[in-house]
Amino acid sequence: MCAKIILSINAGSSSVKVSVYKAKGKAEDPAELAVVQVAGLTAPPATLTYDRGDEHVRNQRIEGVSSQEDGFRYILDHLTNDKGLPELTNKEDIEFACHRVVHGGDYTRAQVIDVATYHHLEELSDLAPLHNAGALTIVRAVHSHLPSATNIAYFDSSFHSTMPEHIRTYPIDPKIAKRNKLRKYGFHGISYAFITKAVTTYLHRPVGALNIIALHLGSGASACCIRGGASLDTSMGLTPLAGLPGATRSGDVDPSLVFHYTHDAGKPSASSSKALHITAAEDILNKQSGWAALTGTTDFGAIMASDAAECTLATDIFVDRIAGFVASYYVKLAGRLDALVFAGGIGEKGAELRRRVVEALECLGFELDAARNQGVREVEGVVVDVGKSGARHGVLVCRTDEQLEMARGCVAEAETFRSRSGVA
Repeated sequence: MCAKIILSINAGSSSVKVSVYKAKGKAEDPAELAVVQVAGLTAPPATLTYDRGDEHVRNQRIEGVSSQEDGFRYILDHLTNDKGLPELTNKEDIEFACHRVVHGGDYTRAQVIDVATYHHLEELSDLAPLHNAGALTIVRAVHSHLPSATNIAYFDSSFHSTMPEHIRTYPIDPKIAKRNKLRKYGFHGISYAFITKAVTTYLHRPVGALNIIALHLGSGASACCIRGGASLDTSMGLTPLAGLPGATRSGDVDPSLVFHYTHDAGKPSASSSKALHITAAEDILNKQSGWAALTGTTDFGAIMASDAAECTLATDIFVDRIAGFVASYYVKLAGRLDALVFAGGIGEKGAELRRRVVEALECLGFELDAARNQGVREVEGVVVDVGKSGARHGVLVCRTDEQLEMARGCVAEAETFRSRSGVA
């Protein structure tokens, strides 16, 4: 029996995005029926963006919505009242609600969210206070407004459970590390799982034979070394802060830096609450750093297009850090790889950034075809080849889709999820 309607939910700190899917069967991808997002929850008025067939709503102002639960309730009402969406007229039509949860600790696969799982995820929030709280808020909202739906957690960290011990272990007191669960976990795993499958299909290779270096470049950015279709290493660590800089994240810095930055580093941030424990250091490095700190904007397209010295510096830093991780992973793969893959909003849209990065890596055998690189948006398909013919290694762009990856998982494991939730 196929699932009825699946909601793929991605809750950010100031937005809630929901993709609506209908399952066709295990052999086919579920069909996307609609995508809806409520944004601006922390800076009202909130706005609605909606795509369903030929209907497109962009940044429509909505009143009375100021929290994630408000946003989800509004989305649910909007979907069930849309006469152009006959597949979803009642809340009971929704069988599964998939949640992107950033930090899954030691979970290696998706989990039905029952009481025990929920409380375990609450405990993991201490490892990722800036990232898991929003997802858990939406889980509570779904449980309240969709009592007949089964909640499924998909973890950004699960894909990286294959990292070897010597890569995931930090050189600190092992007893303390074990007690406090301090190790490298890695993130963006839902995206990397999608990329791995998409590139495998595109190259007509068995997944177990696929070696790639993948770059998920957006407001949060990371790199991943994938050997034999599995994660060998990734740039993010205990939390998503490590590795590449992002829109508001510093990426790798000397751990002592923040104590020189402020004497209040260990004190609670103004963003802290009883449910959310954030230090000043976490707030500074996660929310007051990155491109925004260097340039005053989180729009990397605008940064790339500017001749201002601070924008040039931000671009140079980003290119340098990306090239450094790619070179490191190239060595880990002993130079045996199928392609360098760009993904994420910036990776997919940033032709000039791709040019700069590949130019920095030319000594390793990566080369771009200038026309293909500039024409990515005009080419259909999930994966686009932008590499130069005859180059030692390929360069690809992948239009990653975390929402679809979660929905696919629901279709593939529907029977298992039903049995775990007590629905035969």
